[in-house]
Amino acid sequence: MKLASIKHGRDGHLIIVSRDLSKAVDAGDIASTMQDALDNWAIAEPLLQARYELLNKGEGDSFSFAPEACASPLPRAFQWLDGSAYINHVELVRKARGSKVPESFYTDPLMYQGGSDSFIGPMDPILAVSEGHGIDFEAELVVITDDVPMAVSARNAKSHIKLIMLVDDVSLRGLIPGELAKGFGFVHGKPSSAFSPVAVTPDELDGAWRGSKVHLPLLVQYNAKPFGKANAGKDMTFNFAQLVAHAAKTRTLCAGTIIGSGTVSNQGIDGGAGKKIEDGGRGYSCIAEIRMIETIKDGKPSTGFMKFGDHVSIEMKDKQGRSIFGKIDHFVERYKK
Repeated sequence: MKLASIKHGRDGHLIIVSRDLSKAVDAGDIASTMQDALDNWAIAEPLLQARYELLNKGEGDSFSFAPEACASPLPRAFQWLDGSAYINHVELVRKARGSKVPESFYTDPLMYQGGSDSFIGPMDPILAVSEGHGIDFEAELVVITDDVPMAVSARNAKSHIKLIMLVDDVSLRGLIPGELAKGFGFVHGKPSSAFSPVAVTPDELDGAWRGSKVHLPLLVQYNAKPFGKANAGKDMTFNFAQLVAHAAKTRTLCAGTIIGSGTVSNQGIDGGAGKKIEDGGRGYSCIAEIRMIETIKDGKPSTGFMKFGDHVSIEMKDKQGRSIFGKIDHFVERYKK
C-alpha cells in the first residue's frame, strides 16, 4: 500500500496512491491524517488496503497524483530519531579526523533526536540563511512505527515497522562541529528534513525487503548529474529492526515515530573508500563523504558544499525501473525574513 499527505493545514490530508504513482483516491473518511491512521492502524490498515486494491484495479473515484501538492507523509511527527547504521560512513569521518572508530560503534548504534515539528515537502525548497553554513544533503531511508513497547527485542521490533520512506536529512556541516564540541549534541546543524512524497508498506518492496533492510540502490542526482547509487541493503551494520529496538531501549515509542538509517554508504569493491560514479563506483549519498575521501587522500577537501540555486533529487526504483516512493526534488534557496 502507498500513502501520501496532500498539503492541508498543519498535518495534511491523507490520500491513497496507486502502485504506479499515477492516480490517487481520498482516504479522509477512513483516517483524516497519516497520524490518525497510525494511531488506529489495526482498524485503518485493512480499510485503506481494500481501497488501495480497488484503486489499482481502476475502480472508484480517483484523481491524478501530483507530488508537488504533497507535504511530507507526516508533515510533523511526535518523534524523529536518526541512526547511523552504515559504519563505513562513520569510519570515513573518523579517518578524515585522524581518529579510529570505537569498538562499541560496531555493536551499539549511534542515534540522535532531530527536530520533528516541521518537515519540508518533497518538492519544496531547502531554505538556508547562509551558504557559509555548509549546506549538505543526506540521502537515507526511514521507517515509521506504530506504538512500540519499551525494551522490545529486535526480533519483535520488526512487526512494529508499518511504513517506509526516503529522506533528505539536510545538514549544515559548518555548524555541526562547534555544536558537537559542546558535548551536548546538535540543534542548529540539523534543520528540517524532507521526506519522499509517498510512504509505502514493506510488502510493496516485494523481495527487496529482506532482513529488515531495503536491498535496492538509492539514486541521488546533484545538479542534474548522477551523484550516488549506493545499495541501501549493503554494508548496513544495523538493520531497521535493530534500530527500532535500540530506540525503545528505555522508553516506549508512540505511533508515528520516524527512525532513520543514517547516510547510505557503501565500501569500494576492494573494501576501501567508495568511488565516484564516473570512476566506476557507486558514488555517495552526501557531499561530506566525498570531502572526507578527498581529505584522506589529499589532505584537504576539494568539493564544495551546496550553493543557492543548487538542485538535488533522491529516488529509489524497483527492479523494473519504476519509482517506488516518488522523488524528493528540491533546490536550495536563501531564506528571506
